[in-house]
Formats: sequence, structure tokens, C-alpha cells
Amino acid sequence: MLPLLAGRLPVAVPETVAVGEPGAGYPFPWSVRRWLDGETVDGAGPLDTTRLARDLGATLRTLRSLPTADGLLAGAHSFFRGCHPSVYGDEVERALVQLGDAVDQARAQEVWRRATATAWPHEAVWFHGDVAVGNLLVRDGALSALIDLGTCGVGDPACDLVMAWTFFDDEDRATFRDAADVDEATWERGRGWALWKSLVTLTGDSSPDVDGVQARALGAVLADPL
Repeated sequence: MLPLLAGRLPVAVPETVAVGEPGAGYPFPWSVRRWLDGETVDGAGPLDTTRLARDLGATLRTLRSLPTADGLLAGAHSFFRGCHPSVYGDEVERALVQLGDAVDQARAQEVWRRATATAWPHEAVWFHGDVAVGNLLVRDGALSALIDLGTCGVGDPACDLVMAWTFFDDEDRATFRDAADVDEATWERGRGWALWKSLVTLTGDSSPDVDGVQARALGAVLADPL
């Protein structure tokens, strides 16, 4: 899918220069990508986060606008990013039971209800699937590349909004939303994706909560006005 996106976004994406088949010692398909200069957002020094919010939102808006004829539909390959967030409804309910009084149950249930009450009403569009600080490169203080497009495909773009709560503060979150140009329903599904990720991380059913990122994200999700 990378050739379908390369040169069409405001930022770079990895360029595939070689592919290989499963073989002795490595039973999976593999590829070699051209090196992209830059630092990941989580590894860079102090950043203008408002500029990042604006650049990232604009990049995602452009991504949604690209032709999708040859794109791969969301599904198991994308860990269901690009699908409806209700695909993980059982995990959300189980996590809320496990966390008990450590979470504002009524607020979390309302966030989830709103996230699952609507669906993407348009033709499928491109999504990245894992927009996170480790998958964004910056150079000279500006967003320069999207990397790790293994979950990329076409479907509902709400999953790409999660960084609004995992990284940006209230003011930058609003800037990001304006730049991404998404409607209220898509924003609420994005918040649902952020809720799911934080809950399953805090229950230990996902990767560890490094530096308390998901605990803070959960606080932002529940505090954000509905």
C-alpha cells in the first residue's frame, strides 16, 4: 500500500526497496524500506505541540482524501482498526469490571455508548491505524513522516484520532480536531478507541503503561466534554 500513498501526503512515508518471501529461519514475508531521517515524537526534544497538532490533523485530512480503489479493507490484518469500535466491546466491558471503582464507571459507559452509537456513513477512506508518538517523525520541529503502516487500510478513520487524548492537551486537542476536520460522531468514535486502549492497558491485557501514558489518556478521555 505504500506506493499508493508515497508522494501524495504532506509528509513522507517509507519507500519499499526490496521484498522477500518466507524462508529458512524466518517464516514470514519481509521487506526493506528506505531510511527516513528524523526523530520520533517521543524521542525528540521539546516540540511546538500546537504546530504538531495542526500538521498531523492536516496530514490525516489529506490521507482521507486519497483514492482508495486499491486499498485493503479494514479487518483482522489491521487488528480491526478502521472497523467499528464495538468490535472491542467485550474487552471494554471486561476491563471496566476488572478496574471497578478505580474508574468513573458511569462516565466511561457514557463515552463508550456515544462511541458505538454511530458508524462511518461514507465510503471507506484511508486510515493509518496506529497514529502514535513512536510512529511520527519530526525534523526541524515539523512533522516529516508517518511510519509503521502495517495496520494501514481503508475504512472508518476514527481510530486515527486517538493521539488527541494520549498526547495533546485541551488546547492542542482542539487544534488537532479543527485541522483533521472530522464531524462530532467520528470524534466520539475516536474517543471510544482511546478509551478502549487505555482500559485494556491498565488491566494488563495489552502492553505495559509506559510512563503512565494510558492512565493520563484515560483521565483526558473521561474529562473531555461530551
